[in-house]
Amino acid sequence: MSLTLSLDFQYTTTIEKLWSAITDPSKLAKWVMENDFKPVVGHRFQFRTEPNEWWDGIIVGEVLLVDEPNRLSYTWASAGEEHTVTWTLQDLGDGKVNLHLEQIGFSNAQGLEGAKYGWTGWSGRLAKVLEE
Repeated sequence: MSLTLSLDFQYTTTIEKLWSAITDPSKLAKWVMENDFKPVVGHRFQFRTEPNEWWDGIIVGEVLLVDEPNRLSYTWASAGEEHTVTWTLQDLGDGKVNLHLEQIGFSNAQGLEGAKYGWTGWSGRLAKVLEE
């Protein structure tokens, strides 16, 4: 069985600024983790953070889809699981943009809840990056 996390976040920004915040490695480092990400299909990358007793702090990914500024998809492999993360950006008008996250491939509800908690926290940091 595979579970899917689906979340929507709204930001007051432009779609171009939001696209940059989810694809520019220096901006990603401010709201997710240190990384060597590039929005190029086939590019392999890592997100890295402080390891702890349960986890080595490394997420390995490969870019699957780049459709600027509408959709971005990549694999997200960590702790023995591999997921697919897809971001969909939609300009709502009035200076608002919707960011839809779909993360597919969870083997259990605990992992899904952990990711939901993580992305929700990171989304607040993303809002701050967009204000810069």
